Amino acid sequence: MTVTGKLRAAIVGSTGYGGVELIRLLQSHPDIEITSVISSSSAGTPIEEGFPHLTGIVQRNLDGVDAAEIAGRADVVFTATPSGVSAKLVPQLLEAGLKVVDLSGDFRLKDGAEYEQWYKHPAPPEAYLQQAVYGLCEVYGERAAGVDFISNPGCYPTATLLGLVPALEAGWIKPDSIIIDAKSGVSGAGRGTSLMVHFAEINENFKAYKINKHQHIPEIEQALTDIAGEKVTVTFTTHLVPMTRGIMSTMYAGLTGEHSEQELVDLYRKYYAGRPYVRVREPGVVPATKEVSGSNYCDIGFATDARTGRVTIVSVIDNIVKGAAGQAIQNLNLMMGWEETRGLGYTPVYP
Repeated sequence: MTVTGKLRAAIVGSTGYGGVELIRLLQSHPDIEITSVISSSSAGTPIEEGFPHLTGIVQRNLDGVDAAEIAGRADVVFTATPSGVSAKLVPQLLEAGLKVVDLSGDFRLKDGAEYEQWYKHPAPPEAYLQQAVYGLCEVYGERAAGVDFISNPGCYPTATLLGLVPALEAGWIKPDSIIIDAKSGVSGAGRGTSLMVHFAEINENFKAYKINKHQHIPEIEQALTDIAGEKVTVTFTTHLVPMTRGIMSTMYAGLTGEHSEQELVDLYRKYYAGRPYVRVREPGVVPATKEVSGSNYCDIGFATDARTGRVTIVSVIDNIVKGAAGQAIQNLNLMMGWEETRGLGYTPVYP
């Protein structure tokens, strides 16, 4: 693809939280122009009707979902759709010659049967599952250069894998000992209404859900197995907390030897050297979700326990930015050969 001037971008799923966050972030990207905002349910209506905060900023009607029409208006497409939708749409977009960054879960798993087991939808064609590059930027970023199709990681896997990969790759933790206790703000459930996210149900409440059944389990295990070179299975429990944004993934694993918190800090800082969006805290300092809110950062802290021979790793992200839209733009930057930070220089919002 030859592109002159700004890269034209279309966003499918512009009325969801991931889609509207892409709009917010892409507005400040110096190399991208948003040429189409797309929604199958609200086509023809101004986007500001559903999102009044965009009044005077994005003055555009929502377009319908038509691959041929999208191809005439865009060079790259972000598909921020529910699972099952991208599986059908993305192959059409790729065949039309477009670059695609998919934010759904449809192309993250390489095994179609495993996808159908966990997502309860027919798997995409095998060729596209294999074509998709899994876009965990700080681990697989070199694979993104020059490709046409990236599958953006899930929000829970992003926080979890960034917290586990360096120690697992170094052989410092036991692959069969990993327990993941993850918590997410309500925006992770999407903009649709349900009893689970009803204000009276979640306010001043704390819920565990999808215990041992969350669709992000095989995604986490797939990446950890790739890193470890042996089959890795995990215990993974998710919780919904009464806040809007943020994920905290607290991970417990058995150490293979005596490793201090300072050694872990040094290991992680070496692993993530040159990767601007992972910040490793000083020994004894544990990050909080508010400290990354509105930004593309992942902050990681550690606590070792000589008594039990285990380490606790705490990793926090903004689920809509690093866990979705921000990492998608980071992936596009890598895909295009641009600086990884282009359009993502956001300081966390605090308080």
